[in-house]
Amino acid sequence: MHVGIIMNGVTGRMGLNQHLRRSICALMQQGGVIVPRPLLVGRNAAKLEAISKECGGLPFTTDLDTALADPGYSIYFDAQTTDRRAEAVRKAIAAGKHIYCEKPVAEDLNTALELYRLAKAAGVKHGVVQDKLWLPGLMKLKTLRDLGFFGKILSVRGEFGYWVFEGDVVTPQRPSWNYRKEDGGGIIIDMLCHWRYVLDEVFAPVKAVSCLGAISIPERRDEQGKPYACTADDSAYATFELDGGIIAHFNSSWCVRVRRDDLLTLQVDGTKGSAVAGLRDCWIQPYGATPRPVWNPDIPSPLNFYDGWQKVPEQETFDNAFKRQWELFLRHVVQDEPFRWDLLQAAKGVQLAEAGLESWRKRAWVDIPPIH
Repeated sequence: MHVGIIMNGVTGRMGLNQHLRRSICALMQQGGVIVPRPLLVGRNAAKLEAISKECGGLPFTTDLDTALADPGYSIYFDAQTTDRRAEAVRKAIAAGKHIYCEKPVAEDLNTALELYRLAKAAGVKHGVVQDKLWLPGLMKLKTLRDLGFFGKILSVRGEFGYWVFEGDVVTPQRPSWNYRKEDGGGIIIDMLCHWRYVLDEVFAPVKAVSCLGAISIPERRDEQGKPYACTADDSAYATFELDGGIIAHFNSSWCVRVRRDDLLTLQVDGTKGSAVAGLRDCWIQPYGATPRPVWNPDIPSPLNFYDGWQKVPEQETFDNAFKRQWELFLRHVVQDEPFRWDLLQAAKGVQLAEAGLESWRKRAWVDIPPIH
C-alpha cells in the first residue's frame, strides 16, 4: 500500500538527513506492505529540486496550501523551525490530514494543547517524533530496568552536548536560528522536550523541575557569515524530581567539549547496580562488582574506575531510531496499530520546557501538574 506523505521542512538538517534520507527513502528502498510516497515541501525551490534529484525525482512544491488540498496525500509531516510549526499543523488538521511532526510541537503549552485538541476533534491520527526512545543505548537501559537490575533507582545523570563553532573561523554545524529566541531557538525548548519523554518512559514521570539557562556565546555568525546577537539560551542545567523519589540531573550545552563516551551519556545508579549508556552502547556495574574506593588525595588512585564495568552485549538488531518510529506511525495510520506518542505527549514536552524557562526566570522550583 502506497501512503502519500507531505514532508514540510526537508531542506533543514533534521528533515533531510534523519527523516527523508535515513527514514522515508530507506523505507521506499526496503519495500514491504506499506510504502511511503513523499511530496517535498519547502520555501527554497532550488534546494527542493536538488533534493528531489538526489532521491530519484520526488515531486516537490513551495505551495503548502496546494499540497494540503491534494487528496492523494493523507499524512502531513512537519520538520520546519519551531516558530512555523503550529500554523502549518493547524492547516493540515483542517485539511483532514493525519499529523506527524518534530518536537517541540509549539513554543508554548497552550498552543501545543490546542493542536492536540484540534486533532482529536477532527478525528485524525497524530504523533510526535520521540526518537531517543529507539536509541540502542536507551533501549538497553529499559531492558535492565525491566529485569530489575538496578533495584531501587536512586538517580539519573545526563550529559549532553558538544562545541558548536561560532562561524568566524570554523563553519558552524548547527543552523543559526537555534540561537535566536525570536526564531524559536534555545536549548531549553529543544532539549527539555527530549528529556521529558526519556524520563517519563525509561524511569518515572517528572514531578518538578529546577533549571538554570545561559547564553554562553553572545555573538555568532549566520549562514552568510554575518554576525548576529545570540538571544536564545545555548546551555541548560536542570534538576528533575521524579515519582518514587528519583532525582535526575541533565547538563545540556552547545558550548562544551566532549570528554566522555558519547555526545549523550546517561548514568543510572540503583541500590543493586549502576549503568552508563551512550547512544548505542551500555556498560553495567552490579553491586557485587562495585569497588571499595578510599579517599586519599595524597597518592595516585590504585583503582582504574573503568575496569569494573562490563559492556552489555548486543542481544538484538537496532535500526535507525527515526526510521523505527516512522514505521510504527505508518502502521498506526494504515493498519490502526497502537501508537501512544501522540500530540498530548508532545504537549508534555512543551510543558516541561516552559516550566524550565519559568524556573530560570524565577530562580525557583516549578511543579509539573498532570495534563489531559
